[in-house]
Amino acid sequence: MQSSNHRLRDMEQHHPLLAAGTDVEAGSLGTGVIVGGPNAGHSAGNRTNFWYSLLNGATFNSLAVLALASHLRTMLTDPGAVPKGNATKEYMESLQLKPGEVIYKCPKCCSIKPERAHHCSICKRCIRKMDHHCPWVNNCVGEKNQRFFVLFTMYIALISAHALGLSGMHFFTCIKVQWNECSDFSPGVSVLLLIFLCLEAILFLTFTAVMFGTQIHSICNDETEIERLKNEKPTWERHMRWDGMKSVFGGPPSLLWCNPFTGLRLRRLLVVTQGRRGGSEFSV
Repeated sequence: MQSSNHRLRDMEQHHPLLAAGTDVEAGSLGTGVIVGGPNAGHSAGNRTNFWYSLLNGATFNSLAVLALASHLRTMLTDPGAVPKGNATKEYMESLQLKPGEVIYKCPKCCSIKPERAHHCSICKRCIRKMDHHCPWVNNCVGEKNQRFFVLFTMYIALISAHALGLSGMHFFTCIKVQWNECSDFSPGVSVLLLIFLCLEAILFLTFTAVMFGTQIHSICNDETEIERLKNEKPTWERHMRWDGMKSVFGGPPSLLWCNPFTGLRLRRLLVVTQGRRGGSEFSV
């Protein structure tokens, strides 16, 4: 009687395909285990990259929307312009001034000049608590739109800092993988783009951070930039620090201070029966 080992050997000799199939099957299973490991890691890496991209994309675009809204509010909001040509005799008589009370008239726009108002040679108007005329927003920064200008500089500084941080992380990631599969561009082009983005981010971060700090300092000292440059002695009751912040941003400290949409109303005028056509009105 043949042993079981001899019988198995005889079967393999008579059926070589069966033995080969068994080897291939075992090899396939082994290969599957080896290949499956890296694939699983690659899938996990893709998920991590997806959430990383989603988080940074949402952060950047949210800051961009807030910065754009702050820019539009600064540009479209009346900075506190004094009505032109109101320095008439009839208007002065209606003020019922007390004996010895002094008012000032602007010779350039022929308007009664309130305290702390200055004439803007670009806007051709007197602006209450005028800080400066900003070419970025094509408007003066004054009593009614200073808070939006502060928010604009703050959000641009945050965007620049975020872009600078992402550029630095991407640079170190490319070094770690030796510039393989970290960019669709060649290493030379990637380096040039990173350098350009870093320089741009540093430039805007520095400028807007300085402007933001200057504005906060002016608000806390209740002194505009023009008053500081002219070294004007304060004749008004100064609101220092938190009182100054409250007077500019309105109300006690809250997250609403960072909201450029506060006080924004979009109203649609109704069609008047006399034949007037209704339209949309932008009110601030």
